[in-house]
Amino acid sequence: MLSLAAVFSCKGNQAVTEGENIDSVALCGPAFSEDSAYDYCAKQCEFGPRIMNSKAHEDCRQWIAGKFRSFGLEVIEQNAKLMGYDGTSLNSTNIIAQYNPEAEKRILFCAHWDARPWADNDPDEANHKTPIDAANDGASGVAVMLEMARLLQQDSLSYGVDFICFDAEDWGLPQWEEEYLGNSEDTWALGAQYWSEHPHKEGYKANCGVLLDMVGGAGARFYFELYSKQAAPSVQQTVWAAARTTGYSSYFPMEDGGYITDDHVPVIKNAGIPCIDIIPYYPDCEQSSFGPTWHTVNDNMQNISKETLKAVGQTLVQVLYQQ
Repeated sequence: MLSLAAVFSCKGNQAVTEGENIDSVALCGPAFSEDSAYDYCAKQCEFGPRIMNSKAHEDCRQWIAGKFRSFGLEVIEQNAKLMGYDGTSLNSTNIIAQYNPEAEKRILFCAHWDARPWADNDPDEANHKTPIDAANDGASGVAVMLEMARLLQQDSLSYGVDFICFDAEDWGLPQWEEEYLGNSEDTWALGAQYWSEHPHKEGYKANCGVLLDMVGGAGARFYFELYSKQAAPSVQQTVWAAARTTGYSSYFPMEDGGYITDDHVPVIKNAGIPCIDIIPYYPDCEQSSFGPTWHTVNDNMQNISKETLKAVGQTLVQVLYQQ
């Protein structure tokens, strides 16, 4: 399997490594619009919490798929009946949008689009069974991918790009649940688990993948996620180098975070695609290492930062165009 560095680089086939002079690497690609990404994030939240089996979930599905189609991408909607940790039947749809679908060389970007049904990490226990807007934890990653797709329609690239919006990621075991006796890690990332075992095209492979999770929070910093570091170190290094090239190194410290159970894990283990997770780490936050709004009723548009969306989006545009 080729690494990201072997497919995308302004310096021939060499990835930029830590400490290298980035002045020799050119800025590549169009300007990522943080205003556009912010609007895409807000639009998802306008539907209400996109919890499984709800009208808001169905309405948002139609909007996301339609938006990708409006940018000229081919869209596949992968429907499945999945089972939640408590036996609830979940009407799940993974939304796959393909740019240049016939190209052999491909890069995969993914994020989850469903909302957490419960604010089970809220400091107010009275909110623990309240659905959340999921502006950051869900909508922000999809918003960045939509803006990238909008920019791609202006160009004719030789390689393929796939955007996958995974469903049923956030139905994982709530903190207040006491009766469940199984492996709690298996209750998360249900849509990604399903896709990794039933890809949208038989024999589908991407050269590499990038997962976007909670990429719009105020004060976010994206440390090295450790499953990513083990499975796809060159992909991780290339993305972090692109952040330095674009002037956003402060958002991407070259320091280790932790191991995170997320959609990239089944992509790595089941689909065999080297995939990294861009996910925030707040080492000094008492509420959560994912930040103060994680799984709380405060995960709303008031706590979305255009600057963070820009930092992530422009970094990934650089990765896409630095040939």
